Amino acid sequence: MGFDLSGKRVAVLGAGKMGGILLKAMLEKGLLLPASTCATVHHEERAQALSQKLGISVGTDNVAAVRNADIVLIGLKPQVVEEVMTEIRPVATARQLFISVAASVPTSHIERALGLDVPVIRAMPNTPCVLGAGITALCRGKFATAEHLEAASTMFKVGGRTVAVDEKHMDAVTALSGSGPAYIYIILESLAEAGVKVGLPRDVATLLAAQTTLGAATVVLETGDHPALLKDAVTTPAGCTIDGILELEEGKLRVTLIKAVVKAAQRAKELAFSS
Repeated sequence: MGFDLSGKRVAVLGAGKMGGILLKAMLEKGLLLPASTCATVHHEERAQALSQKLGISVGTDNVAAVRNADIVLIGLKPQVVEEVMTEIRPVATARQLFISVAASVPTSHIERALGLDVPVIRAMPNTPCVLGAGITALCRGKFATAEHLEAASTMFKVGGRTVAVDEKHMDAVTALSGSGPAYIYIILESLAEAGVKVGLPRDVATLLAAQTTLGAATVVLETGDHPALLKDAVTTPAGCTIDGILELEEGKLRVTLIKAVVKAAQRAKELAFSS
């Protein structure tokens, strides 16, 4: 069943791309009540348009939004988080739960900016959450409890799966599942181009590549089998697949993907230190 959010007053600070996606999904699924939900954006015109679209109160005053909220979802750009936390500090209380989707911003930064022993959950969703096919990694700040984590998990399950990790792993999460869709799109695009190369119409090649990617991922998730075991099941002796795999190994696809995640994790760590 998850955590009951129906009676909670929720404020979304920065209902932009990811914040807006999550807010829209939670309202549509009845997870939040419109009368108990509000949001903020930077410009008044955008606020009016979003209010009309979602049927909730949307404004530009962060302090007013936070004042009566039980849960505050921080959907701000990382570089303005500290500024806004300082702005709302006079009305923030330790009874509120703060959930942040600001990439590379540690929970300790938010706790320090608010100047309270306030529960903070840090979340890293990815873009497939827009279709309910994503995954969100969650970690607890110093003052957050298991119940706070459950509340956050309930919210983010509208976008797909959730997983709890220690905060020390969040840079790795950012590099793998946060950036990962971009890597998969490159692989998918390449497979489709290969289909065109061997004579398939582009639309058919793209469909085959996309559904094959989805199908393979679904098998891993549903069976729990190791990808290497599943790969071996496709690879028959002296067949077509092993020749293709040898080409992939010669092209160092495996090593290149590993290096891409490592490089992105290093960058995420640099951004964390600069935030």
